[in-house]
Order: sequence, then C-alpha cells, then structure tokens
Amino acid sequence: MNELVNLIVKKTGIPAATAQTVVKLVIDFIKKKLPAPVGAQIDIVLNNDAAIKTAEGVLGNLAGKFGKKK
Repeated sequence: MNELVNLIVKKTGIPAATAQTVVKLVIDFIKKKLPAPVGAQIDIVLNNDAAIKTAEGVLGNLAGKFGKKK
C-alpha cells in the first residue's frame, strides 16, 4: 500500500498523510462492495510487493489492449 501512496504523492503533490487517508478510504469502500472472500484478498495483494508488480503489469497490458497508454 505504501507504493500506492508514494505514487499518488508523486503524481499529485499532496502530502503523504493525505494520500494515506485517501487510499485507506478507497480501499475500505471497495472492500465493502465486494464479496468478503474477494475483499480479504485486497489486503494480501496491497501488502505484497511482488503481487503489486504483477498487478501493474496486468493492468498495463489491459490498458494497452483497450487503446490506453501507460
């Protein structure tokens, strides 16, 4: 999750504490909208650097297939 916070800080220039709060709010919101087993997996992925890198690659590939550039 720290990597996500750092990326938001870098891209927006907002303070790290604010970015941390925003990330937590968004993650909690998403987890409430998903079935419990899926929501639980979010914490695992966000706290696993290898999983984050894999997810970034997958999202980048999907974006490329739909005409979006990274």
